[in-house]
Formats: sequence, C-alpha cells, structure tokens
Amino acid sequence: MARLAQTAGLTDVQQEILSTVRDFVDKEIIPVATELEHRDEYPQQIVDGLKELGLFGLMIPEEYGGLGESLLTYALCVEEIARGWMSVSGIINTHFIVAYMLKQHGTQEQKEHFLPRMAAGDVRGAFSMSEPGLGSDVSAITSKAVKDGDEYVLNGQKMWLTNGGTSSLVAVLVRSDEGHSPEEAAAKPHKSMTTFLVEKEPGFGEVRPGLTIPGKIDKMGYKGVDTTELIMDDLRVPADRVLGGVTGRGFYQMMDGVEVGRVNVAARGCGVAQRAFELGVRYAQQRHTFGKPIAQHQAIQFKLAEMATKVEAAHAMMVNAARKKDSGERNDLEAGMAKYLASEYCKEVVEDAFRIHGGYGFSKEYEIERLYREAPMLLIGEGTAEIQKMIIGRRLLEEYRFQG
Repeated sequence: MARLAQTAGLTDVQQEILSTVRDFVDKEIIPVATELEHRDEYPQQIVDGLKELGLFGLMIPEEYGGLGESLLTYALCVEEIARGWMSVSGIINTHFIVAYMLKQHGTQEQKEHFLPRMAAGDVRGAFSMSEPGLGSDVSAITSKAVKDGDEYVLNGQKMWLTNGGTSSLVAVLVRSDEGHSPEEAAAKPHKSMTTFLVEKEPGFGEVRPGLTIPGKIDKMGYKGVDTTELIMDDLRVPADRVLGGVTGRGFYQMMDGVEVGRVNVAARGCGVAQRAFELGVRYAQQRHTFGKPIAQHQAIQFKLAEMATKVEAAHAMMVNAARKKDSGERNDLEAGMAKYLASEYCKEVVEDAFRIHGGYGFSKEYEIERLYREAPMLLIGEGTAEIQKMIIGRRLLEEYRFQG
C-alpha cells in the first residue's frame, strides 16, 4: 500500500469497495489504457467490468437497486479509476451527475422509471449545459423550449456532451420563458431555465426524431470517451419529462449536479497526479546519469518532494469537500477550492514527471505522454479555474462580510 493519499476513518465496506476498484484498475485498465487511448477507442470491455462491479449505481439509493454509498466513497473510487485512465472516470461521472439530479430533484415517477435501470448500467446518462457560443456563461443559453399541448418543442444546439453518443438519457438545460414576461426573463435569466430528461437511442446521426448527435469531437486528450454536440430541431418532449415536474428550476438543479461534479473533477485530478508521481518516482530510480540513479541527484529529489506534497494536499482538500456534502452542509466553497487546487496541482505534477522522464516523456511509448495530454482537460472541465476563483471569492466575501 502506497503511503500517499490515504483516507482516515473509512468503514470496512468503503475499504473493501476501494480495494476491489484498485485491483480492477491495476489488472484491467492500466495495462490497456495507453493503447486504447492512442486508438481513441471506446473502452467497452472496461465499462462492462465496471457495470458488473455495480459502480454505475454506487450512489443510487438501495431502494432503486443501487449501493446507496456516499459522495466520499464515489470520489475515492473516481480517484482510483482516473489513476488508471481519466477517460473512464468521465464515462461514469456524467452518468452519476444525472442520477444524482434525478435522486435529488426528480418526481417519484421519474425516479422509479430511470434509477433502477441506471443503477444496473442499462441506461447511461449524459448532461448538457454548454452551447457553442457561451463557454462559462450559462445564463446566456439560447436553446429554447416552447409548450405545445402536453409536450414541449425544443430547438437549439448544445456542445461538449461527454457520453453524447453512448448515452440513452440526456439531461438538457434550455430556456423556457413560461410564466415570465420578456422583461422578467431578461432580468433574471436563471429563473427561466428548465432541465428536460431526453431519452434517445445510443449512437450517432438522428437518434430520435428532431435530435441529432453529429459525431465525436476530435480532441487533444481525454480520448476513448465520446464528446459530442447535440442538435435539437423541433424535438418533442412530453411534459412529464421536465425534471421535477416544474419549469423554471433547471439552473438550480444543474448547479447542484455540477457541485458534486466538481468534487469528481478534483478526484480525477488527484488520481492523475498520483499516477504521474508513481511513474516519476519509479523512473527516477531506474534511469542512471553521471554514474548513479537520477533519484540520487538533489534536483530530482526536490521535484519528487514537491510532487508528493501536492498529491497529498489535493487529496486532503477533495476528501474534505466530499465529506462536507455528505454531512448535508453547503460545500460550494470547498468543492470550488478542491477542484481548483487539484486540477492546477495535477498539471504541475504531471509536468514534473514529464521532465523527470526527459526525452522519453515525449515518446508515445511511455505512459506519461498520455497523462501530459489529459491533465489540461481538468483545468476547464466543470467550470474553468477562473470560474472557481469567482465562486471562491464571492463565498469568502459572504463569510467574511465587513460590518462597518
């Protein structure tokens, strides 16, 4: 057992789950990850294995067929999986966010209809906020839903859907100005958004009438998992597929989902950084220069010391953010801090491991080359570093308001 990134106070059940996942990662993911990643191939066999382990239902309540575990257990599992291959943790994360939103905000009928099949991994989730022209400005969404009898008609284009092709259920955030005047909708855009639960066939092209998934976006890293656009052209969705049954609450539902998603991204950063440290410390003991292993040179020892400290600090902040959410407390400050720190430290630890590898780090033969292309995604996923700092700054000013 490695010394770094240990978590105190885990139950026997949590330890058993983590041990099982780590064993799966070491045997089933790490040996094949780089080869699959270079081919940009969907890791079907790995996903099937995770399905058998029950990980798609890890946080879904037991009454719906899940394991009913905590956010902490889930985040620690994500950390292990990202240590093997970050793309696989992305496949689970979007599914988990949709399941979490259903559990927290869905109607009883929606929970009973979707959650048991999501727990089994038979229904896979994706969620969609972003659009081609808006980036981090969610309030500028232009996709729209208009009521037509017992249905809504949705039009617009969405961007950056992880699992866009392989999913069979997409939570889509659009504007619906029902009950608001144009002036009210413009003044309070967050209050005129609704989340729709859109069922579809997995695949690409027109996956149901009015809904098209054009194809995979070719990316620098984060390969294997399918990232797509989503185009709605008079897509008809029944009124009973409004998440929670009431329009106008979509923004708050999505932000709740993204908050736990930020803990997930922090966990991914921790996992990738751990793997980079493992690769760096191992290579430093194998590679010789000037008659001795480079690990014996002070310059390399300093790097290893900094890398290990960052791995440990990021892990501690991620665990704290997860535990805070599990206790029922507000955790947007802690989740923002954990996501910001873990993603920045991940990038730095990966780069130091890359430097330790020297010229070989640039070769596709070595695993660190893949990590070097994967780490930047964490700087922008689930809100950029700049967005996290805005959230952190605003919350600090709330907590430390000057009473003049």
